[in-house]
Amino acid sequence: MSVVDVFLFGVGLSMDAFAVAICKGLAMKQVNKKQMFMIALFFGGFQALMPLIGFILGSAFADMISAYDHWIAFVLLLYIGGKMAIEAIKEWKNEDKVEIMDPPLDLKELTLLAIATSIDALACGVTFSFYEGFNILRAILIIGLTTFAISAGGVYVGNIFGNKFKAKAQLLGGIILIFLGVKILLEHLYGISFGF
Repeated sequence: MSVVDVFLFGVGLSMDAFAVAICKGLAMKQVNKKQMFMIALFFGGFQALMPLIGFILGSAFADMISAYDHWIAFVLLLYIGGKMAIEAIKEWKNEDKVEIMDPPLDLKELTLLAIATSIDALACGVTFSFYEGFNILRAILIIGLTTFAISAGGVYVGNIFGNKFKAKAQLLGGIILIFLGVKILLEHLYGISFGF
């Protein structure tokens, strides 16, 4: 497997993290660089860690992982997305009140999101273990850095829309997370392809 192949793997695996990073950027009045770094670090770190774990576990647990990964991702994204949507609706009702500063980054929530968006990478790591002489350290470095950069960009993209729509944008972010969870579930259970 070439460096280009691994890079394309990294781009593909990072798309869910990109969508979630957009959601995080939506809630910021202006880009908080410290939060952006933490978001990108968590997503890039977990996206690198999961293939390593999968590679170490090897094919022995492949069936078990593929049987439940979509349910775990679905439940986590449904919970986080629903929570975001409820908070957005509450904020929408209180739009006339004085705006508070951006909420602090919730590391527990960020960890759950990083796990939910990187579960597919765990299964990919198992796949990598099938290649004889595969350089897993090079792969996780490429995948991690790619996801880090794409997630950081996602925060900026989300912030552009967040400044214009505020509570509506946060609601959209919650809906996007729920959609991602449903998408993962439908793709795994019924083989439905959404083309992205």
